[in-house]
Amino acid sequence: MAGMKYLVLHCTATPEGREVSSDEIRHWHTAPVKEGGRGWKQVGYTDMIHLDGKVERLVKNNEDAEVDPWEITNGAAGFNSVSRHVVYVGGLATDGKTTKDTRTEAQVKAMTAYVRDFHERFPQIRIIGHNELNSHKACPSFNVQDWLRSIGIKQVKVKK
Repeated sequence: MAGMKYLVLHCTATPEGREVSSDEIRHWHTAPVKEGGRGWKQVGYTDMIHLDGKVERLVKNNEDAEVDPWEITNGAAGFNSVSRHVVYVGGLATDGKTTKDTRTEAQVKAMTAYVRDFHERFPQIRIIGHNELNSHKACPSFNVQDWLRSIGIKQVKVKK
């Protein structure tokens, strides 16, 4: 059991307007490589924010500031034991290639509520984008720190 350091925001890297099911996420992440998956033991995210703003729990979590072994998801290599990962459906333009903040109004509202609630309960845990842990990634297709400031969240700096 490790103390949580990060709430990491992700996108599914799917075209704008295309919904994604939890079954699809599970297949993409946990199916064997020969079946088109990544072969991981667990999905990459604790929660997924759908186009309509519904938040779906993908992996059980006891909502404390510790990352129990059964809560670990595979969202960012090297950081999973100290992070919770949440994903919104989207992140690419309709061409399926160009990075774009595709969050619907409902997704922004749900993500704002999710992040504010999380920050209120755990102000010591840094909220970041996946791209802040891996500079080779565009995910989550928006600047998390700018967005956090725009919704009134100020964070303390923590060392990686």
